Amino acid sequence: MSEDRTVLSIDPHVHSEGSYDGNEPVELILEHASDIDLDGVVVTDHDSIEESLRAAELAPEYGLVGIPGVEVSTDAGHLLALGVEECPERGRSFEATVREVREQGGVAVVPHPFQRSRHGVRRGNLGECDGIEVYNSMVFTGYRNRRARTFARRHDYPRFGASDAHSIRNVGRAYTDVALPEVDPGTPAGDIETETVLAALRAGETDIRGKRTPIHRSTRQYAKGAARKSAFVLTKRLPYVSAWPASMQNA
Repeated sequence: MSEDRTVLSIDPHVHSEGSYDGNEPVELILEHASDIDLDGVVVTDHDSIEESLRAAELAPEYGLVGIPGVEVSTDAGHLLALGVEECPERGRSFEATVREVREQGGVAVVPHPFQRSRHGVRRGNLGECDGIEVYNSMVFTGYRNRRARTFARRHDYPRFGASDAHSIRNVGRAYTDVALPEVDPGTPAGDIETETVLAALRAGETDIRGKRTPIHRSTRQYAKGAARKSAFVLTKRLPYVSAWPASMQNA
């Protein structure tokens, strides 16, 4: 990216206490993001947008651009809906969910593709979308990221990097640099309009930064997440979850 353009560093895949497997309040996430010199984070809780809307509203107070979002469960796997104000209904088809995200003015990005243990969209189900998460910091090895990167390059998808953090110390382990050619250099991130950033994401004005989360942290996050998901499903959402497609119930 040219040095004379404004570039924002954004982690577009972060979970808060609004997720069944998240830990942190959004205020702490925003404070930490500012401390490590990110320009923004998108809180993408599982099928819940309330905390993300609050984070996006508070973000300018921390010097960050405010972008709401959610990680939606489609019938084919997870989808990041960046820039939406309402949570798409979960369990719908991948194609219908992408259409709804776009109708809301958002950006539809496929996280951790091909990883069925994490509800990643399979290659055969991955249709039209606005980008692919080609670097997820929570993978155990680099194979899945390399596969995603190759797929995105071959099919000319914009590329995204993200931490997929569920705890504060993993926020920003990987992130996306977004070039904003029409924004004056030196403009504070908190003063930049959300739509300006979303337009750059759609256009593929992105570059990938960061590194993998240490394996011991990833293992701990997966273990805690699995236990919390089981408890969440059994105690709070069983009637609704039972209506999900079988592929999502057992993935």
